[in-house]
Amino acid sequence: MKTAHCPALVIAAPSSGQGKTSITAAIARYHFLQGKNVIVFKVGPDFLDPMLLEQASGNPVEQLDLWMVGEKACREQLFRAAQIADLILIEGVMGLFDGTPCTADIAKEFNLPIALLINASAMGQTFAAIASGLANFDEHLNIVGVLANNVGSQYHEVMLRQNLSADINWLGRIPRDEKIQLPSRHLGLKQASELLDLDQRLNQLAKYIADTQLAELPAAVPFVSTTANPTPLLLSGKTIAIAKDSAFSFIYTDNVQFLQEMGARVAYFSPLSDQHLPSADAIWLPGGYPELYLPTLSANKTLHADIIAHANQNKAIYAECGGMLYLATSITGTDQDSFKMLDLIPGHAKMQSTLASLGMQYAPKEGESLRGHTFHYSTFECDWPSTGHAIKHRDNSVGEKIYNVGAIYASYMHVWFRSSPALSARLFGGR
Repeated sequence: MKTAHCPALVIAAPSSGQGKTSITAAIARYHFLQGKNVIVFKVGPDFLDPMLLEQASGNPVEQLDLWMVGEKACREQLFRAAQIADLILIEGVMGLFDGTPCTADIAKEFNLPIALLINASAMGQTFAAIASGLANFDEHLNIVGVLANNVGSQYHEVMLRQNLSADINWLGRIPRDEKIQLPSRHLGLKQASELLDLDQRLNQLAKYIADTQLAELPAAVPFVSTTANPTPLLLSGKTIAIAKDSAFSFIYTDNVQFLQEMGARVAYFSPLSDQHLPSADAIWLPGGYPELYLPTLSANKTLHADIIAHANQNKAIYAECGGMLYLATSITGTDQDSFKMLDLIPGHAKMQSTLASLGMQYAPKEGESLRGHTFHYSTFECDWPSTGHAIKHRDNSVGEKIYNVGAIYASYMHVWFRSSPALSARLFGGR
């Protein structure tokens, strides 16, 4: 067993919408500007927050989730980070105790200190009650203090601190400032690449951190490593073409790394701007925002022809969520305009303004299972019969349909490849 020590802190809140991503990014940017090597993790499945956190810290952001990623893989990720980082930050998911497993479970499993963040914009003395409830709900947690977000004035701060118990440390306040708010849309925050002034916002946020206790590095935490099993070279010699642009950007850093660990070479292409597909043995079409670029995606006929030719050669295509819709006959946007897609999967997708599915799911096969999650605002009517279903983690009920015809494997589910090396390799034609 090996041990590495590194300052670390979890940023948690009573609910979503408190500003966890903004404040985690602010802390990361502050210490980055001080010359520190900051590595940030995100609890739970998320594609958008990590993009912003990567911009703030200068390092790729990985997921921590005791179910999807697994305790052993999370432990190894943290240990690797502790060997090279000056600071490890972990942004929680939803509220501190929301979900199974939740942010509190991560903190307890790895003995991580927690900074509570509360959006104080519409409250006064109740702030202290919420802070006390969170701090005392589980005696096994190490709560280092509370930070108030969106504080309107000096008097507002006085109200917030008025009834705060002596055992809860006041970490400071972030003032209300609409100019630093991070804009969002139906799947969450906007992508970092879309925010042309993101660095200015992050730098301003960092200035606010300078006036809080979070400007100081937290205490060092021991991170241990157990001997990890070597990754099987199930994709040795394979080249995988990965769609990556503003329309297809929901890609976990670890998923690409794992493909490479299994021996694959990766080559990126853009369905928005590239006219041809790179030479490849398999294609990965990840999720993203294809619905925002329907005319452009529909018009790129030369790339369509390359992908169709790839499919006609019975080469593997793995498509998840938005990638699956790209392979469909058509997509209808929320404005009711329909656009033709590749028609490799005979089906029609329709965007809607309400959430269609959300949650952790797994796809079982031959005694193993691919773990992942689903999160989409569209429906899909397919002429192919489904070849299976994912299973919802929360209650083991039937989840997303799976389509596996020829060498095409498609579903709404976003898969964590490391959850099953054998099944992941088969998605790309591996042995």
